[in-house]
Amino acid sequence: MIVWVNGAFGAGKTTTARELIDLIPNSTFYDPEVTGAALEHLLPPKRLAEVGDFQDLPMWRRMVVDTAAALLAEMGGVLVVPMTLLRQEYRDEIFGGLASRRIPVRHVLLQVEETILRERIAARAEPGGSAADAGLRVRQRAYDHIEPYLAALEWIVSDAHVVDGSRLTPYEAAVAVAEAVRSGAARPCDIVQTPPPTAETLAAGVLLFDEADRVLLVDPTYKPGWEFPGGVVERGEAPARAGVREVAEETGIRLERVPRLLVVDWEPPRPPGFGGLRLLFDGGRLDGESVERVLLPGPELREWRFVREEDAARLLPPERYERLRWALRARERGTVLNLEAGVPVG
Repeated sequence: MIVWVNGAFGAGKTTTARELIDLIPNSTFYDPEVTGAALEHLLPPKRLAEVGDFQDLPMWRRMVVDTAAALLAEMGGVLVVPMTLLRQEYRDEIFGGLASRRIPVRHVLLQVEETILRERIAARAEPGGSAADAGLRVRQRAYDHIEPYLAALEWIVSDAHVVDGSRLTPYEAAVAVAEAVRSGAARPCDIVQTPPPTAETLAAGVLLFDEADRVLLVDPTYKPGWEFPGGVVERGEAPARAGVREVAEETGIRLERVPRLLVVDWEPPRPPGFGGLRLLFDGGRLDGESVERVLLPGPELREWRFVREEDAARLLPPERYERLRWALRARERGTVLNLEAGVPVG
């Protein structure tokens, strides 16, 4: 099990987490900041300069999942992780990766009132000598993250067990967190468990359109980027019927006919992914009543929306957008296109 202590920079997450390992039996402390620091020695300066935060690196997010899983495999028990997560898609990616390894995460928010948070940041002791500038940068970074933290509170509070640490010492906050874990008040996160593939996969997506001919996209909780309704074809399952099944499971829409194939796209392996065949089908146009019945059951999907092709270019990862673009051309022409890495061949 992982106890993930979230909160603003300066909220006292790390000191609270260190107190917590003395209160939760058989627990180990892991700070993902260490993983971020390691990337300074692993990545070229040019790549580091392209991002403003280690969390924006897909490599960091994968390494956090892998390191946490390895630590639990080595040590067992409970892993206590103090780390600010303000972007919901990063939380979904990391917690989803842990869930795929069947590691439950109890998400706790150490909440501190803004005025007290600012007072704590201002009261931080400044190092002397050459470290003074570095201390100022750390303090300014904490101030800069207050607004993003406040903006993220809505989704964090809905997801995490909240401990108000405004007037608590780190030890008192740790006691409150430990009690929440012991009593079950801090429940395991409800996030889909999608085991990572071990070989090439066959996946079927279905394009659904509204009366304005906009296409339906969904936002999965377990991986970054928007997607089409659909999923991996199970052993012995017909691809088109797999797409129909996934549409019903994800959106509540039950298609009355088997959808027509639009594109077959071979996705090359990109470690750690294995690639495979990706099929897109035409699920047809939904009337207004059907659109109103769209439902996202369970924790697998966060949001849905109908978008025009130009908006899809902004939401979809490049390889999925190319697949969509050619699927729309195939739909217009009444044909089927064969793609390799999003490019028509043959």
